[in-house]
Amino acid sequence: MRRLAVFFRPEALDDLGDIFRFVRQASGNTSVAASFVRRIKARCDRIGDAPRAGRPRDDLISGLRTVPFERSAVIAYLIEDDRVRITNVFYGGKDYEALYRPSDDDSGTDAT
Repeated sequence: MRRLAVFFRPEALDDLGDIFRFVRQASGNTSVAASFVRRIKARCDRIGDAPRAGRPRDDLISGLRTVPFERSAVIAYLIEDDRVRITNVFYGGKDYEALYRPSDDDSGTDAT
């Protein structure tokens, strides 16, 4: 398969900002937080090299795939025609599955 371009949903970029702030506060070091987020972004970019390598999560949303990152984060994405769309980046054991499941008063989800 040819390499696909990788794009981030605004929500995924928000997730990265939240992760940066959390790591900066926890570590007390801006450089550590920036390096961590850069590594996540680099991993996201590499998804474009082998987009079907991620774990299929059709049980949550049709076409959704996930890949772990350094045992502390999960990257969720969709393959769309000629690109990969990073939908969210979850950090620290966040229950990402709950975000993708419709609630009782919701017929769908806003995660895509």
